[in-house]
Amino acid sequence: MAGKIEIEPGDRQILDALQHNGRISNQELAESVAMSASACWRRVRALEQAGVIERYTAVINPDACGLGFHAMVHVVLSRHQADHVESFIGAVMTRPEVLDCFATTGDADYHLRVRCRDLGAYNEFLEKFLFALKGVSTVKTNLILRQLKHETRLPV
Repeated sequence: MAGKIEIEPGDRQILDALQHNGRISNQELAESVAMSASACWRRVRALEQAGVIERYTAVINPDACGLGFHAMVHVVLSRHQADHVESFIGAVMTRPEVLDCFATTGDADYHLRVRCRDLGAYNEFLEKFLFALKGVSTVKTNLILRQLKHETRLPV
């Protein structure tokens, strides 16, 4: 992050429009937020440099890609030694099956949202990866039967 900026109403319009369509041209974006193309480009660039816009990406249908297994995994560490925590976090960050990792309060220390091909792939993920991590005490899995809402847009 290069620096902080104050997010103005026009910036919020830009952010909303880009979240709706990240492939919009600068000219179309400028028109949709009632700015000149050069002013719009400067604001987008400032939002990128300040780290407000982290990256641009495509939203992909996981079922269409053969990733039908979806679960929330609750992980408890046996000890909260710094090396166990750092090792766990570092390892989880490298796994493509882990879409989200949250450090939380409550019964579990971490909640992972995991997508895999199928139950066999998930079992391999558990046995060869998660159970092998130093400090992992308990793992509980909740299968996601149906995703009712999935949103990447923030209410800016």
